[in-house]
Amino acid sequence: MCWGLAGLCGARTLPLSDSTSTSKSFDVMDYGAKGDGMKDDTDAFAKAWNAACSAKGSPEMIIPSGNLFRVGPIQFTGPCESNHVHVTVEGDIVGPPPSSWKGASKETWLVFSHVNGLIVDGSGKIDGHGPAWWAQACRQNKGDICANPTALTVEYSSDVRVSGLNIVNSQQMHMGIEQSTSVTLSHLTIRAPGDSPNTDGIHIQGSSSVTIENCNIGTGDDCISIGPGSSNLNISHIVCGPGHGISIGSLGKGTEKANVQGVHVTDVNMTGTTNGVRIKTWQGGAGTVSDITFERITMDNVDRPIIIDQYYCDSNYRCQNKTSAVQVKGVKFIGVRGTSVRPEAVTLACSKSVACTNILLDGIDLKTVDGEKTVSYCLNAFGSAKGQVIPKPCLD
Repeated sequence: MCWGLAGLCGARTLPLSDSTSTSKSFDVMDYGAKGDGMKDDTDAFAKAWNAACSAKGSPEMIIPSGNLFRVGPIQFTGPCESNHVHVTVEGDIVGPPPSSWKGASKETWLVFSHVNGLIVDGSGKIDGHGPAWWAQACRQNKGDICANPTALTVEYSSDVRVSGLNIVNSQQMHMGIEQSTSVTLSHLTIRAPGDSPNTDGIHIQGSSSVTIENCNIGTGDDCISIGPGSSNLNISHIVCGPGHGISIGSLGKGTEKANVQGVHVTDVNMTGTTNGVRIKTWQGGAGTVSDITFERITMDNVDRPIIIDQYYCDSNYRCQNKTSAVQVKGVKFIGVRGTSVRPEAVTLACSKSVACTNILLDGIDLKTVDGEKTVSYCLNAFGSAKGQVIPKPCLD
């Protein structure tokens, strides 16, 4: 998949106005939105945000229920006058087809940028109308660039809470968190078909102090992916599947220096995913992955439950052997239980030049779907096992 949530070259960026309105509620219908699914309501959303962002106190932008709003690429840009901006999404938002983007960047769709103190919640649906985009995705067509939009992006922001939304059939990734701090995502439902390309549920990059909890995610790529520059992440009570599991990486592509630290993933149920919990790095990179915990993970019919893969190579590329690598250390797998599709349930394939160190396997119980014996594979992986560990550990 493609990392990086680039800025919008041609999307509508919203300047602050000089409004001194005392109103605290800003309904998009009052700014010209029709909500009929036909008219382009982008300008109405822009005006409502501009008014809310310019207001003092605790302004609320309202996207009312019972309506379908067609909205093009847009940036809801701060900083705002208030550090308590509330966006209530009860109506449904649908994206336009690729032909309607009119020169705007196709890397992002709905973006909150440079906003400090933001709540986005409600029971509304954000629908990217992905099928029109998936046919031209780079994973489907090897010569194409990975430039389909992320449905909802939070960037360069802090003290953000997003909850309750249904995000479906994104053009590419469903939600991205980039260059932000103190972000909480909760009670989100994210769905796309299992064969939809590059449709990660949530991608985090360059961000710290991020909490993801009580979310139900099923897509055609990683349920949650963690990119470079991420730290202090707490992920818990997640239902994942279909998809590619929860992944740190890929990291270190093209000699990139990538650091990820302080990631704690707990209480996750995975069903029918191609991977379970995974760390993946390219050969030739640099940096460190450290202080990682995967705990109380339940696997049901998962193809590869536990993976460290330091030889990751996307099928679009012909990869050469390289000696440098991202260092992986201090990784704990605790209480990982359930069923594996294949006998090799634990794969720890570490760099020959930079070993994985301080790996802990504690209370692992993985059997095949048929109840047969499972096995482990290790390459240059050092650490220890504690308690019952099935399959038999192979750590040095």
